[in-house]
Amino acid sequence: MKTLKEAKIGDTVSVIKLHGKGAVKRRIMDMGITKGIEIYVRKVAPLGDPIEITVRGYELSLRKADAEMIEVI
Repeated sequence: MKTLKEAKIGDTVSVIKLHGKGAVKRRIMDMGITKGIEIYVRKVAPLGDPIEITVRGYELSLRKADAEMIEVI
């Protein structure tokens, strides 16, 4: 299982599944990250947190903890 946290700068990945429960999962879905959507990894901060991505045409920053909940290929 590969997560968004493991994706490298410049990778384009597809979301397979969202892990997590309740409010956390809902917040990720509200940001536009849903099953089947493509995500482009733009930048990763020097210490790895946060990760800057492009999803549905807009830029978004995610914490590593949230990126671990997003399973991708």
